[in-house]
Amino acid sequence: MSAGKKARNAGQTMKGRAKEAAGKATGDKGLETEGKAEQVKGDAKQTVEKGKDTFRH
Repeated sequence: MSAGKKARNAGQTMKGRAKEAAGKATGDKGLETEGKAEQVKGDAKQTVEKGKDTFRH
């Protein structure tokens, strides 16, 4: 996996965690849900990239 994609995916996961925390702190369920969704997307992208690396080697 390229370092750039790995960093971008990790950034998306971290951004999701921040949104989720902000949503919990303010009581905004929409923001909390959006944060969880971003975390799932970031994790899924990481998994896909790891799978690609497995087949390359």
